[in-house]
Amino acid sequence: MTISAIIALITALAMIISVLFKPYLSFGKAKVGLYVIICVAGAACELIFGELSFSQALAGISADSSVNPLKILALFLSMTLISVCLGDSGFFHLVAKKAFTLSKGKNLSLFFILYAVVSALTVFTSNDIVILTFTPIICIFCKKSGVSPVPFLIGEFVAANTWSMALIVGNPTNVYLAQSAGVSFADYFKVMALPALAAGVTAFIVLFALFGKTLSKKSAAKVPDGAALASARVNLPCMVAALIALIGVIIALALANLIGVEMWLITVIFASALLLFNIVYGVARGEGLVRAASGIKKTPWELVPFILSMFVIVLSLEKSGITESIAAALVKSDKTDGAAFGFLSAGLSNLLNNIPTSVITEKIIAGKSLAATYGAVIGTNIGAFITPVGALAGIMWTKILSGYGIKLPFRKFFVFGVTVAIPTLFAATFTLFLVL
Repeated sequence: MTISAIIALITALAMIISVLFKPYLSFGKAKVGLYVIICVAGAACELIFGELSFSQALAGISADSSVNPLKILALFLSMTLISVCLGDSGFFHLVAKKAFTLSKGKNLSLFFILYAVVSALTVFTSNDIVILTFTPIICIFCKKSGVSPVPFLIGEFVAANTWSMALIVGNPTNVYLAQSAGVSFADYFKVMALPALAAGVTAFIVLFALFGKTLSKKSAAKVPDGAALASARVNLPCMVAALIALIGVIIALALANLIGVEMWLITVIFASALLLFNIVYGVARGEGLVRAASGIKKTPWELVPFILSMFVIVLSLEKSGITESIAAALVKSDKTDGAAFGFLSAGLSNLLNNIPTSVITEKIIAGKSLAATYGAVIGTNIGAFITPVGALAGIMWTKILSGYGIKLPFRKFFVFGVTVAIPTLFAATFTLFLVL
């Protein structure tokens, strides 16, 4: 085993341990992800002791290619900023309240509605933002109603991490893998629409089998309607502006190949325009820069050092020849690659986290198999709900639950996650096989 592989293995194990036991370090009021610090330290060790030089790492990060991590970060963070601004305007809370009201106090109806709402919103916004917005609302609802939050929380988490594969912007792993293969926004949707649908329907059927009987029972507690829940203030002008930005960026991304503009630049332009609107609106209303600052603050900037560090670690593994050896053993360059890399990336996501998994599988695939690329997309999305380690949203999700005093042990989460994930992976990868 090479020095690069040993450093990568130690980094991965340390990151898993940190996520399970101490994901964040507190410095006064500031909290820093320990897993990020570990990854940065791992990347530094690769540069000092591994086979990759600093100049080679810099050249890899700044290369004018489809897998330039800076461009991918710009694309995802700008899309996230649009979603954050939409959330700050009160949109998600308004939709959630409507869902609670439509359920008419029936838990099973609410479960159906929430699954549908979270799924739809995730397709067009960001799975992380939808999870982080809806989780507190679900926690509040369940505390007020006295019902168990577990079915609703698991349903929300599964829906967000399943339907996020439908569009290229739903998850940073989609962006990274699709860009590496040179797949356009439109071509991605043509292939992934049916696998996402198959996965979403299968996941719902399994969830219903798990929780349907419990949710059908009448609750002894009075279930509050949407109006009874604490709500964020709705700002209509900011909501309209964010919706225009979101719709505009989706249309522009679909036409990116025709207009000859890179996707990252399109998303940055729309996000910047929305941010400028919030600045002007805030100043005009006498609020100052509070609204714009809130959007910037809530954007997950810790992704920058995290992704760049993992990119350096994978570059070091590539330099040592490890990724090429793995590729020779796994990539067959036919349609069966979809299932192989779907299950492989789902498993790796719960060892490395889904973002590092997308980086390393991209290096293994190296453009040799489009089926493998789409399979890895499926695996890094569905794998995200097998354990809390699977995605950054899982780490933040568990932190929110603890803040509301809700306990969901790792073992219980894993049992639910793997029960839903296995048939969902089969459905999605088999549908991908048929589509390709």
